Amino acid sequence: MLDKTSSTEQNTMPVRRDDANVPMTLRSTGQIGHDIRALRQSRGWTLIDLANELDRSIGWLSQVERGTSEPALSDLRKVAMLFNLPLSFFFSNSPEHAESDHVVRAQSRRIMHDDTTGLREELLSPDLGGRFEMVRSVFAAGTMIPAPVTRPTEEAGYIVSGQLTLTLDGQVYELKAGDSFRFAGEAMQWKNEGREDAVVIWVIAPPIY
Repeated sequence: MLDKTSSTEQNTMPVRRDDANVPMTLRSTGQIGHDIRALRQSRGWTLIDLANELDRSIGWLSQVERGTSEPALSDLRKVAMLFNLPLSFFFSNSPEHAESDHVVRAQSRRIMHDDTTGLREELLSPDLGGRFEMVRSVFAAGTMIPAPVTRPTEEAGYIVSGQLTLTLDGQVYELKAGDSFRFAGEAMQWKNEGREDAVVIWVIAPPIY
């Protein structure tokens, strides 16, 4: 059943007290449909694939992706779980401004955190609807990704501070502040063997989350 709420109701989603990772005062980013489409396409999924995962109709998902309907919070929880994202990724606790399509203020960045690897990422792009995404990645000291990953993307990065060991198809690169890199399709693995966080500005095309 499609949401029939007014535009005012669509911009503010009700939140249960047990959603600890979501602020109590929330505003939809206004880009939920774009983000869901980008997430789906980054996995190579069709509308049918994602609709089946969410136990929803193709028509419902199509309307959500086009922005003519916003999903209920329960649907967003399913999407967040599928793509290993915090629920708060789809919301902002900052006031809505006309600049939101182009500018992301420091206090308004959407946060992704992976407890299994110690990686914290902040989305610097306004949304996932473009041809690439820009992310501020913080790799905690002493952390690593356990196994190489291969993604159908072109990626580049700049080491802002700290140090990062980047392995591409078995070739090891020791990177320090001021270094930069680019790769496309290679098996990638990272490790922070330093004593401080490594901060990297990471660009990924197409967006993956």
